[in-house]
Amino acid sequence: MPTRADLSPAPGASGAATEPLRFSFALHLHQPVGNFDSVFQQHLDDVYRPLLSALMSGECWPVAMHISGPLLEWLEHHAGDFVDEIGLYAAAGRLELLAAGHDEPILAVLSREDRIEQVVRHREWLRRRFGVDAVGLWLTERVWEPTIAEDLATAGVQFVLVDDRHFRVTGFTQDELHRHFMSESGGKVIRIFPIDEKLRYLVPFRPPVELAEYFRALRARGHSLAVLGDDGEKFGGWPGTRQWLYDEGWLDSFLGTMRELRDRGEVHLTRFDDAIRRTPSAGLAYLPTASYREMEGWSLPFEPARALLRLEEAWNGERLDGVEGGLLRGGHWRHFFVKYPESNRMHKMMLALSALCRERGDPEPVRRMIGQAQCNDAYWHGVFGGLYLPFLRGSVWYHLAKAEAALRINESLTAEVRDIDVDGHDEVWVHSSKISVVWAPARGGMIDLWLDLDRAENLLNVVARHREAYHEPLTGLDDGAPIEPAPGDDDAAGGAPSIHDLESQLIEIPPRDSAPRGLFVDRIVPAKTTRDDFIAGEVSSIRSWSTEVMSSSHQMTGDRIELVADADDLHKVISVGDDGVMRCRWQWPAARFPDGAWFATELSSSAEFTIDAPGAEQWEYPIETVAKSEKGFDRTVQGNAVVLRWPARAGEASLTLRAPT
Repeated sequence: MPTRADLSPAPGASGAATEPLRFSFALHLHQPVGNFDSVFQQHLDDVYRPLLSALMSGECWPVAMHISGPLLEWLEHHAGDFVDEIGLYAAAGRLELLAAGHDEPILAVLSREDRIEQVVRHREWLRRRFGVDAVGLWLTERVWEPTIAEDLATAGVQFVLVDDRHFRVTGFTQDELHRHFMSESGGKVIRIFPIDEKLRYLVPFRPPVELAEYFRALRARGHSLAVLGDDGEKFGGWPGTRQWLYDEGWLDSFLGTMRELRDRGEVHLTRFDDAIRRTPSAGLAYLPTASYREMEGWSLPFEPARALLRLEEAWNGERLDGVEGGLLRGGHWRHFFVKYPESNRMHKMMLALSALCRERGDPEPVRRMIGQAQCNDAYWHGVFGGLYLPFLRGSVWYHLAKAEAALRINESLTAEVRDIDVDGHDEVWVHSSKISVVWAPARGGMIDLWLDLDRAENLLNVVARHREAYHEPLTGLDDGAPIEPAPGDDDAAGGAPSIHDLESQLIEIPPRDSAPRGLFVDRIVPAKTTRDDFIAGEVSSIRSWSTEVMSSSHQMTGDRIELVADADDLHKVISVGDDGVMRCRWQWPAARFPDGAWFATELSSSAEFTIDAPGAEQWEYPIETVAKSEKGFDRTVQGNAVVLRWPARAGEASLTLRAPT
């Protein structure tokens, strides 16, 4: 580790015959709350230590760095010497530390109080540990909404990094974006740096000579600033990048190229706060809701996502880089809450508990648990597993359950009616000091959520088998033929592929669920229906109540709450106590349904319940999803499905569930 005496300026770092192009370079280092210690350690050994060492010894500084709160806290406990090293470089001005929401949330989807609290917490952490006042912000997943400007300024932030995409969808041309801009909301001002998308793909995926050529082209056109901000994990953590950077020599070549550009007076590495002082502002800009290009595509539903991919392929080249390409865009980050009800369930419960926490004095330990549940990774899916990783969702539910348990100490069993998931229909939230259960009459009277507060676990932590754009081969717009890659898109010219470019194809299309996952999803199915039909997602229902809006009521009966749902052909009563036992009974008009038909209810869970279902035939199967990751396709068992069926002619059925102890 260096000493302060070692941190003297690099030779030739100041003074040049002509004005150089200033290059502001930011690295974002992050591991999510709930990730495995082994993953933290692997990235420390393979990415963070060698990258920082190489940049500093290679005189590639100053650079900006954002280290997320979850990663900083892990490093503080497991690699204090590395944290000390960061502090030395920050004190010497070689590292410009950037703030963010401490637990790496998507700031736009928090309440204003929560987003300000998250940013202030991170700035205070950096000030306390490193003695620096971080006035710049790394915007998590670069998800921008217009009101963010006011809240960031309130939290003490002076500048923020977003993608050039945010400007291009507003109408700015690419050539206008090599400067910093001003913006405001509510009269509070903030400066904005556009991240150059071309640089995101040059570094570290193309030979450094191409980077030098690009810098020289920018300088020749009279530009004063180039901005790059991207994931540090690209530098050895993504598949193939460690070999490309170290074994094949990209990193040494990059450092040599940067020294040569510096010594020739062509490029000058510059802190962002210094770039504000030394380069002219481009003036005022108001940005729409936006994220980076790939994220906007991932947020789209299945068919629009595939249509966008086809358009981007058809427009590849100059058209995509031009003005028209700037206006070709995907969706809105918040649409992940529509695309994935499981994400929406976590988000809306987090909002409800955060509000409850503030109502009850905002105790610091509870606020920290809610903050950790706001970590973004489990709420969305793109190239990385995200939502499809049970341990990340499990971490969110763990922290929410711990928070709710702390807020409901000694509370007795009660129920409140509210539209928790904001779908226009009321749910019934049953809770006590031991459980938190959400019942959805508008989804056939199913149970969406069962938090065991003693275990700090969501017993229904499952994800349905959603159809994703990458599940089927992409075909052309007109003739149905597979799209050919545009010339120069592969790595044949001496580069390494980004994970966004890695292609893989499934042998067969995975099953898709037509009904939500939870407890008591009810159907009448034909006599010929088999277990394999459920596994394949090919159940043909004579009658399904899974999306039925049923009339509902609830009442306290002894020490239990009875939830009653009615349709014209189904009467359903669920009994909930805080003893870990749930009962359900059904009645239906048997004469309405064909001979040989079956009444079936499906229970999907991540826990092993004890089931007592008199007269029922029982099938089980694993709920397995197929999701794209940085390594290809991952098959993940999300939980277990149990199908219980009774002859429809019986006209009634009942069962008892006992939660694991």
